[in-house]
Amino acid sequence: MHTDTERCVRAVQSKDARFDGWFYTAVRTTGIYCRPSCPAVPPKPEHMVFHPSAAACQQDGYRACKRCRPDTSPGSPQWNVRADLVARAMRLIADGVVDREGVTGLAARLGYSTRQIERQLLAELGAGPLALARAQRAQTARLLVETTDLPMADVAFAAGFSSVRTFNDTVREVFALSPSDLRTRAPKHATAGTPGVITLRLPFRAPLHPDNLFGHLAATAVPGVEEWRDGAYRRTLRLPYGHGIVALSPRPGHIACRLALSDPRDLTVAISRCRRLLDLDADPVAVDEQLRADPALTPLVDKAPGRRVPRTVDEAEFAVRAVLGQQVSTAAARTHAARLVTAHGTPVDDPEGGGLTHLFPAPEELAALDPDALAMPRTRRTTLTTLVRRLADGDLRLGADSDWTETRAALLALPGFGPWTADVIAMRALGDPDAFLPTDLGVRRAARALGLPSTPSALTTRAAAWRPWRAYAVQYLWATDSHPINVLPS
Repeated sequence: MHTDTERCVRAVQSKDARFDGWFYTAVRTTGIYCRPSCPAVPPKPEHMVFHPSAAACQQDGYRACKRCRPDTSPGSPQWNVRADLVARAMRLIADGVVDREGVTGLAARLGYSTRQIERQLLAELGAGPLALARAQRAQTARLLVETTDLPMADVAFAAGFSSVRTFNDTVREVFALSPSDLRTRAPKHATAGTPGVITLRLPFRAPLHPDNLFGHLAATAVPGVEEWRDGAYRRTLRLPYGHGIVALSPRPGHIACRLALSDPRDLTVAISRCRRLLDLDADPVAVDEQLRADPALTPLVDKAPGRRVPRTVDEAEFAVRAVLGQQVSTAAARTHAARLVTAHGTPVDDPEGGGLTHLFPAPEELAALDPDALAMPRTRRTTLTTLVRRLADGDLRLGADSDWTETRAALLALPGFGPWTADVIAMRALGDPDAFLPTDLGVRRAARALGLPSTPSALTTRAAAWRPWRAYAVQYLWATDSHPINVLPS
């Protein structure tokens, strides 16, 4: 979008927050860059230069605006919609892969050479993987400086910098302030709360309808791993350097987030996964505009615009839970999952005194599972044990870098995997916005009530007009039911 100068100028002059994260405005006369909705007086059009990423702005020598804080804007919705190399690379960079494994590790995961990846990222985003990761480290450093009392040296290494000197130089270059000045300017209440718990706000593009999003997560919560408590969805997180516990609460204009981490180096990854869990980088205006064009969906969209797809923080975990939930009630699926957690999950302590006790077991911890210990039909036991063995061996990979089409085909090749299981994993674990569930009972029942075709083949044909947002159409169809997944817990 940044190449459409006229459209970008209009967005900046109208301070349109819908375009935050889509592009960034660099101002030649001041040397700063802003988000489109910056509250400052818009510069003259001839002084504006538009960039596709904050990293590109920083690479050209611009520093972040102190008023609109462009580094805290929602991420580009392109990376949620697309499944090409650039989109998959951006999802992995957001997950901290470059910081942990370098550009060679990023290339290895994607199956391309480092030169190919660098060339494509430069062509589309104006910055290579190292610059993009550096911009992300700067944002993480700012969060740690402003929301914790960690010593600056600890902040530097927790944010992913290789030295304190590099950390200091980057912060000064990006924010035109020293780390100490950033901490001094932070709100006085920023570090209040439970010791060791980081409090921050997760931005999103409005509108956001929280009922089905948090209702789904709360209604399907696995005891010991997830809970709804004091107006927040809380869960444990398995992270690269350790573990964490997060509490997420819907608020006007943002999601309140509290994170307790065993290792602060996991902050960037934890934030990225929480954003994916709540689908916060979606573009609800584009989604709702497309779905509203169908007269059958218009009343549903108008009643509660901004529905998101509830996703996951762990793709392998969700796949296991999808198998446990085949042809059983929500309560039965939670019971099966809770038994696995109690028997095989890793115990953790909850610093806020809640009911979170375990991490959901990783595939490696379930690979030696005794099928006879599972209280489910033999065929489903085979499905589950085959899945965890393939995940543990690395023969099947589910992650931010997964190719949606290839992974769906690989899932369908497993015993006991039908279209519903493969598509619900594609929708909620892999993040495919066009995944569709025409055989789902709730979808078919809603379609029939709305006068839509209710047979899978006919409904799929009708749903072609909803592409590429059929996963969101599923949320609107499910919402016609009175099931607890559609109700924000009190």
